[in-house]
Amino acid sequence: MPLLEADGLALRVGERWLCCEFSLNLAAGECLALLGPNGAGKTTLLHTLAGLRGPDVGQVRIGGRPYAAWPALEAARFRGLLPQQQPDHFAATVLETVLIGRHPHLGRWGWETGEDEAVVRRALADVGLQGFEARDVLTLSGGERQRVAIATLLAQAPRLFLLDEPLNHLDLHYQIATLELFRHIVRGGDRDGVRRGAVLVLHDINLAARYADHVILLDGRGGVVAGERDSVMRPELLSQAFGHPLRRFEHEGRVVFVPD
Repeated sequence: MPLLEADGLALRVGERWLCCEFSLNLAAGECLALLGPNGAGKTTLLHTLAGLRGPDVGQVRIGGRPYAAWPALEAARFRGLLPQQQPDHFAATVLETVLIGRHPHLGRWGWETGEDEAVVRRALADVGLQGFEARDVLTLSGGERQRVAIATLLAQAPRLFLLDEPLNHLDLHYQIATLELFRHIVRGGDRDGVRRGAVLVLHDINLAARYADHVILLDGRGGVVAGERDSVMRPELLSQAFGHPLRRFEHEGRVVFVPD
C-alpha cells in the first residue's frame, strides 16, 4: 500500500490556481522532490499533503486512508512535517527542543522516559550535533538550528517525512549529509529497518536529480508535471518552469543541469 496518494489533486489560492489536477503515489523506500520557482505553491502543496489544508479538488490519503479517517495522534505518528521556519520565542535547551518530536508517542499525560531521551540523543548524533544537548537554542547559528529541527523530526520517527526546504541555512557538507541521511533512512537503513517515504521541497535542481525517485514540477502558472524523475526532469520542462534555458549533461554517471 502506498504511504502517500493524491487523486485528481488541484490547489487554488484566492482566484489563482496553483496547479491543475494531477495524481501521485509514493511507496515506502522512495523520495519525492517538489520543484518550481518562487511562489509556485510548493509549500502550499506540501501542507496539503500533510493534511494541514484541504485540497480544492481531489483527495489525499496516507496509509490508504484520507486524513479525516485518522485520529490526530495516529496521524502524527505516521507523518511528520519539517516547516520552513523555526521560530524560537523562549529559551530552551537543544535536548528539550528535540524531545518535542517524541510527543506523539507519549499520549496526553505521558512523560519522556530514558528511552525517549536515548532516541533524541541518537537523532542529534545523526545530524552531527552530539554534545549540543545543553546548548540554548537561542545561541545557535542558522545551520545548527536547522539541524536541531531535522533531529526533532527524526525523533518523531514517522513513516512519511514531509520536509519544506530542509537544506535552508546548511552549508554544502550538511546539505549532502542531510540528503544522504534521509535516503539511508527511507530505504530501511535506520535501526528499526523500516522502509519509509520522504517528500522534499528543494531549490537545487541537481540535488533533486541526484536524490529523488519522483518529481512534481510546478511552473508557477497553474501547470504541473508529476512522475518519475527522468520523465519530469527534462531540459525543456525545467526551462519552461524556471523561465531560463537549461542544458542537460552527463558526467561520470550523474546527470547535471547547467544554465545556458
